[in-house]
Amino acid sequence: MTQLAPPTPPAARFLDPATPPHVATLVALSSIAALAMNVFLPSLPSMTAYFGTDYAVMQLSVSLYLAVNAVLQLFVGAISDRFGRRPVMLASLGIFILATLGTLLATTAAVFLFFRMLQASVVAGIVLSRASIRDLMGEAEAASRIGYVTMGMALVPMVAPAIGGLLDEVFGWRGAFGLMLLAGIAVLVLSWRDMGETKLDRGGSMRAVFAEVPELMRARRFWGYCITAMLASGAFFAYLGGAPFVGSEVLGLSPSTLGLFFGAPAIGYAAGNFLSGRYAARVGINRMILLGCIVGFGGMALLLGLSLIFRLSAVMFFGCFVFTGLGNGMLLPSATSGMMSVRPHLAGTASGIGGAILIGGGAALSALAGAMLTPESGAMPLIWILFTTTALAILPLLYVIRRERQISA
Repeated sequence: MTQLAPPTPPAARFLDPATPPHVATLVALSSIAALAMNVFLPSLPSMTAYFGTDYAVMQLSVSLYLAVNAVLQLFVGAISDRFGRRPVMLASLGIFILATLGTLLATTAAVFLFFRMLQASVVAGIVLSRASIRDLMGEAEAASRIGYVTMGMALVPMVAPAIGGLLDEVFGWRGAFGLMLLAGIAVLVLSWRDMGETKLDRGGSMRAVFAEVPELMRARRFWGYCITAMLASGAFFAYLGGAPFVGSEVLGLSPSTLGLFFGAPAIGYAAGNFLSGRYAARVGINRMILLGCIVGFGGMALLLGLSLIFRLSAVMFFGCFVFTGLGNGMLLPSATSGMMSVRPHLAGTASGIGGAILIGGGAALSALAGAMLTPESGAMPLIWILFTTTALAILPLLYVIRRERQISA
């Protein structure tokens, strides 16, 4: 029996909800998630003082947020495969806005952390922007488009910590969360006006959607792409958990100065996204992932070597993370496209589960970095974590390449 091809969505027209989302909307959806993740990080020391608690407790605003991100991604992609990308995205943005209001009104650390976890709903912006791209394009073309979208998104983590540091000095820690609230409202309005549906072949029940998940989970190439992405990006998440402490407690930087340095990986990330968008379709996703892994590992090997020889400085520490960002920018769009292309009819589910694995591993590494760092230890525990994870990231990708050769033989 011949299987009918899914209907083809019309060409995108900006601010026309009857057509697929414009690339600017996809960038905005990804960017709001990036903003929520790191704009407030320079304020962690002042938040610790405001709530009268320990730094490790406030660092949970990173690790718990990432953990809830991971759990939500297990479901948001599959739900969007059933109900469509647009309604799930709009509902997620509404929850994010309400949760941000909760963080602004919080008077205790426990209440703040509760609403901070609810803010994780905005992760749908990353999951569904990628799934929407894969709905419309093939594997290599999707990798290129994801690269360009995340290149635009990379501008946010590049400038957000610097803006967050300035807002902290002018308005206190609530300044960064006020910015999140305004951005959330703006992106919701934009999505309502522009985000047309791209999942046109949806149907059936949620039970039927989840019944197909074991098919995806048995695919060894899917796991290879996921684990490589998790370990490579794990260096960045460990950086999120540990760099604010290193910058403020070890290097003695002010919130505004820390914010300026903190955006260093985003410079490399934007460059890596550009390279992915320009060359992924030409060189193939596996080669692009391998090159990205090597670049990321090289940056952490350089940081480890310099730290063992010289006294740590802000330029040395944050500068080496430019290579981590560059490597991640090169590999993550292709790894994401690879995850979704193993079983294309489950693109949303694959995007969600793959993102959950990536974020879940990142949450664990972020918490580990926060727990291991003390004024006595300096930055070395964090540096060793980064060196190890970027080295291990290469191994699953080599297995994927070997597996593809076996399948094609």
